[in-house]
Amino acid sequence: MTAYAPTLVPRGFDMSTFSRADRLVTGLSGLVSGAASIVMVALYFVYDGPPPLANVLGRNLITVATFTGFLIFAVGLARLLRAANGGDPGLAGSVATAALRCYIAVTLVSTSLEAGTSLWHPDGSLDPTVDGPLSAANVLLHGPIAKVLIAAFLIALAVATRHAVLPGWARRGSVVVAVVNLAMVPSLFFGMDASFVYAANGWGSVATMGAINMIWFATLGAAILRSRLDGVTAQPLAHAPGA
Repeated sequence: MTAYAPTLVPRGFDMSTFSRADRLVTGLSGLVSGAASIVMVALYFVYDGPPPLANVLGRNLITVATFTGFLIFAVGLARLLRAANGGDPGLAGSVATAALRCYIAVTLVSTSLEAGTSLWHPDGSLDPTVDGPLSAANVLLHGPIAKVLIAAFLIALAVATRHAVLPGWARRGSVVVAVVNLAMVPSLFFGMDASFVYAANGWGSVATMGAINMIWFATLGAAILRSRLDGVTAQPLAHAPGA
């Protein structure tokens, strides 16, 4: 048998390889989805008051599309971390991809709640981000829950890629963005006045921070695209006795 750190892998086991196609799909899904999300965030600032139904449904559809792209990014990133770390992404790698997938699921749920408010009142009389019971139900999803999951993803990713995969600036930047996200978590105690920058659903703690996160996700996608990771595969480090 051949030993792959940190586990023993049977001879003939088909260890994952990160091919050129994997790199392109993973990098592009992160880059394009992150860039498209900026358009989605911008649509929240078009109207000074309750937006029309078309605006809400439009930005929600963009969210569904972009976060499907982020799901592809998460799967590709998991393959990369396995291939670059001997077939085992390690605890940090597993936490990173799990946190990213949870963040995607949380965002899609909050998007459904937001669209529900506007579909319930299609006359545009309610702003789904501040009006109605579903807006209150979204506060934790858009705010502290999302911020903690993003911080967990970025910090774990920085740890998991400390020896390879991502350049140093990307790892350091991920830690900085993670810390800023964590700084937004206490906004939960500052009410629901969306005009206040640090409110639980404020334009700073939610919308602006969301835009920063999307830009950083796009940056990580670009970093993977520019990397020379084609053909990365788990490499045997030692031989078990009797191999």
